[in-house]
Amino acid sequence: MSNSHNFLKILVVDDERDSRDTYKMLLESQGYTARTAESAEQALSFLEREFCHIVLTDIMMPGMDGLQLLQKIKNHYQDRVEVIMITGYGSIESAVEAMKRGAFSYFVKSHNPDELLMEIDKAASRLEMTNMKSIRRSEGESEKYLLNSRNHAMEEVWKMVDLVADSSANVLITGESGTGKEIVAEEIHRRSERREKPFIAINCQQYPHELIESELLGHEKGAYTGAVSRRIGKLEQAAGGTVFLDEIGDLSMDVQVMLLRVLEKKEIERIGSGTVIPVDFRLITATNRPLEEMVLRKTFRQDFLYRINTIEIKVPPLRQRREDLPEFIRFFINKYEKETGKHIIAVEDKTKQWLLHQEYRGNIRELKNIIERMMILSGESGIMSMAGWAEENGVTESGSDDKKHRDAAGSGLTYKEARANFDRDFILNTLQTTNGNITRAAEKMGLSRRQLFNKIVELQIDVSTMK
Repeated sequence: MSNSHNFLKILVVDDERDSRDTYKMLLESQGYTARTAESAEQALSFLEREFCHIVLTDIMMPGMDGLQLLQKIKNHYQDRVEVIMITGYGSIESAVEAMKRGAFSYFVKSHNPDELLMEIDKAASRLEMTNMKSIRRSEGESEKYLLNSRNHAMEEVWKMVDLVADSSANVLITGESGTGKEIVAEEIHRRSERREKPFIAINCQQYPHELIESELLGHEKGAYTGAVSRRIGKLEQAAGGTVFLDEIGDLSMDVQVMLLRVLEKKEIERIGSGTVIPVDFRLITATNRPLEEMVLRKTFRQDFLYRINTIEIKVPPLRQRREDLPEFIRFFINKYEKETGKHIIAVEDKTKQWLLHQEYRGNIRELKNIIERMMILSGESGIMSMAGWAEENGVTESGSDDKKHRDAAGSGLTYKEARANFDRDFILNTLQTTNGNITRAAEKMGLSRRQLFNKIVELQIDVSTMK
């Protein structure tokens, strides 16, 4: 059974080891990232360290049972985490009660595992819709730290957004990973005449080649193995709104041809259907890759590039916007105070200086992740310190990326050798924080899993030692 949500993380909670291992194997065979906990208490402790989208929990467990765990998860995470109850025939009534208390659904242990996978897919779809709605609410806050930029280049970005918002032109947003390209796309939509219609965001890296076409066009029941019901594609869901395709450079040539045809004809056919359906959407795309070079290498179609690149907006990297760093830091501290319940009285001086002088190759996304981890590891003192984070990532508190770069420049290394050393260190540090999980590390670094895997092979990094 194939699915289009295999970037999700799922936590399995069961006091029986055989059951945990069985569910873990089933989920990982479908491409999900699966974690396990042997008790409700252990599950809650795990969720404090690592976010999971879906929790599968047995109802009958010693100590805190599944119903109590459900209540605590819903109290703390609300609709950001879906819970599916695992039950035997004898406790189905408890499972029904759990759904009244907020569980997404339940699965009877003796039933076909495909039923569980279908429930997970449904829960994933609900999370996706919830996330789209929450983006509308939360991005209002996110905009503030971007829209109030003191940087001249970002001021020019917002002027261009104003100019293109009410046109029908396709916009290509370029810039390094983690610079906030999606927020720029959101702002174009928000200022346009389509603002009351949906904004559909799709990260092209997150879908395997064989699934992205179905995700965009939709499919009919029985169109292929695993298509158990009709699915309305994202282009059809947009319905007069805006479609944002992030990491457009990861699309295969076949999908580029398909999209080019859709853009020219303004119509689609769901997979497995011969019916032509008119579609109306404004396309915004984004990439961190050199598309013109890819055209020369014949890995990106020139006619497709012309079609998506009526207007280009370039978002500068964070290291060129240092005047915005204090506001960004304040924003993310406030954000994670709300999410973690911790109150930060002050930021330690050397930590503040360290944060203000980093290169941030991962840009705003890297800064966000660093502050989130620092807050989690800072304890209950109310003073945010980099000590715990530095130890976890093998970074000296007095050191900095700039010092590493100066040391490399004076070492006699070629640029290629110095770059390889930087890449190796960066990848190793990130993999250590994810216990060798390549999928999670790729998410943190803003890369596709395939891109990171290729780098690991190229740099001969041994991931097995980190698990």
